[in-house]
Amino acid sequence: MEPTINVSTVQWVQIATVLLTGLLAGLFYGYDCSVIKGLGNLSDKAYLQSFQSISKEIINPYFFLSFIGSMIVLPISAWLTFKIEVGTSFYLLLVATLVYWIGVFVITGVCNVPLNNMVEQFNISEASDAAIAEMRQKFETEWNLWHHIRTYASIISFLFSIIAAVKRT
Repeated sequence: MEPTINVSTVQWVQIATVLLTGLLAGLFYGYDCSVIKGLGNLSDKAYLQSFQSISKEIINPYFFLSFIGSMIVLPISAWLTFKIEVGTSFYLLLVATLVYWIGVFVITGVCNVPLNNMVEQFNISEASDAAIAEMRQKFETEWNLWHHIRTYASIISFLFSIIAAVKRT
């Protein structure tokens, strides 16, 4: 006899899914519409120094709770929903999971993190003004592009998670 899945358990997992994906979408969105613009107004040296500081500080439990937590609860939520009934909610959560894994997790690991590491390893105090300007030029446009993509992906994942949670089939 296969164990049954309690509907309230599914609802709690879906609430956690909405919460965690929402927290991350909010972080990326807030960064996208304020921090990027504020950093963009700084001198090359101040920009790189600020980014080095932000890059170090983002590695914290609050960030990892939403970043890794979303990656974990999305497929669990999809699977639990699938076990109850294969309907629209399952497919929404499946798409939300795939969008998150590819558009947020993979983009961050393959694109943003290597760029972060490049800037972190750059010795600003020993670099010439020309080298500093070159590093910023090499980094800023590409990093912002990938951040915009993961921002949109996180918002889509969040939106699909909300719709799945309120949808009954």
